[in-house]
Amino acid sequence: MTRILALLLVAATLTACGSPPAEEPSQPEETQVNIPFRKDGTLTISRDDEVYLNLDIEIADTDSSRNRGLMQRDGLPEDSGMWFIFEQETEQGFWMANTRLALDLIFVRSDGTVQSISKYIQPMRTETIPSNGPAQYVLEVEAGYSDSKGILEGDVIAFERDASEAEG
Repeated sequence: MTRILALLLVAATLTACGSPPAEEPSQPEETQVNIPFRKDGTLTISRDDEVYLNLDIEIADTDSSRNRGLMQRDGLPEDSGMWFIFEQETEQGFWMANTRLALDLIFVRSDGTVQSISKYIQPMRTETIPSNGPAQYVLEVEAGYSDSKGILEGDVIAFERDASEAEG
């Protein structure tokens, strides 16, 4: 009996002296900012003078907003995109560094004609995607949108700012 009591006493002592379970060091959770979509206007796409598609657009018309583009976005609402406006029609080049979305880029001439379409551009890509001709506008939509909606080179795009956006 003393032997059993001694074993129990030793077991209790060893358990009490053991290291506490290792806790994970307390680290702040990585927070990924997700910028919400802001509707600044509407855009129509037509073919043979007939509108076949309407989109809500967020407008990027300053150096800062054009450089930021769709960075820090996890998605876009259905039938929406970002509309980039440049001062003049010229060869454009876009890159996807820090962009988490796969995108289609639709390059548009100053008269609204679709110049070219670059499809299924992968996220975080650092190579420049060229417009392959002069463009004054670029529409970014989620990858596959151009194919699913049948957007083609030669289609015509028109846009209109929301009244509140046009005033401010």
